[in-house]
Amino acid sequence: MVAKAEIEDTYAEAFAGIFCRLIVTADEGRTLRSAAEDSTATPSVVIGRVEGGVEKWLSEHETPDQRKGAILQFWGGIRRKAPFADSVEKFETELSYRIRQDILVKPFTAVFDALPNAEGKLDMMTRVGHCGDGYEWVEKRYGREVIVVPLMVPDFIVERYLGYARGVMGANFWVMCKTKEAMKKAGEKALGAIHRVNGVVTPFDVCSAGSKPETRFPSIGPTTNHPYCPSLKERLSKGFMVPEGVRYIPEIVINGTSMESVKDAMKAGIKTALNVEGVVRISAGNYGGKLGEFKIHLRELFS
Repeated sequence: MVAKAEIEDTYAEAFAGIFCRLIVTADEGRTLRSAAEDSTATPSVVIGRVEGGVEKWLSEHETPDQRKGAILQFWGGIRRKAPFADSVEKFETELSYRIRQDILVKPFTAVFDALPNAEGKLDMMTRVGHCGDGYEWVEKRYGREVIVVPLMVPDFIVERYLGYARGVMGANFWVMCKTKEAMKKAGEKALGAIHRVNGVVTPFDVCSAGSKPETRFPSIGPTTNHPYCPSLKERLSKGFMVPEGVRYIPEIVINGTSMESVKDAMKAGIKTALNVEGVVRISAGNYGGKLGEFKIHLRELFS
């Protein structure tokens, strides 16, 4: 019987975000996976771009056009002074890049809205539909108003109006591990548990690079959270925060459509990681309110 790791008496700091929830479909699995993973591959809110994740994979019976699909989420941070704080247009522009460059270019793909209770709608004509250079057209398909963009491999379909709403970004937990094997196993099991919760994505999956708000290099943005870097033990004369015996501290970041879904996902991921041999502690990233307005206390998830 493996002893449970300790859950540190701390909290994860999270912030508000704006998101779209989309369905992408394709003729076959390889193209679908390529479109879904390429368009959500780069976690980039910290540099003023949208980031995304695959929420779940869909069968032919779960999509508007009866093809295999995936639900994707795309996010922009709206915390104070963030790039998307006051501009839905900025979010729409960045979203259009992901659709145009990573989905539209894949043969026989289509994009549909998957956010029934939207706060507002984004018109895809200006920044996606006009890829047809004026030859695009609008019609009804599958009970939805779609734009048909003529392409050399005909054709790309995108629902004209995509909904957006506000949710929670940046929730996280850290898994403090003694061994590489524990890190790999705990990360895999935690992601599996998290993705059984509806409404959440993990934009970094298992992330090796926890960051902090302060930096000596502002042009880069957030830099390494140096007190928690195991390899700096001999170089840091003070402030080294890695527990004895811990050699790996992966971070799992969660974005979700509601605080409830985020908390459920954190609880599921932490609960799974606790019982992995070689995991000694669960902690989280928080920065004294410098990052976001939400505090998610780890121990309260299990109370």
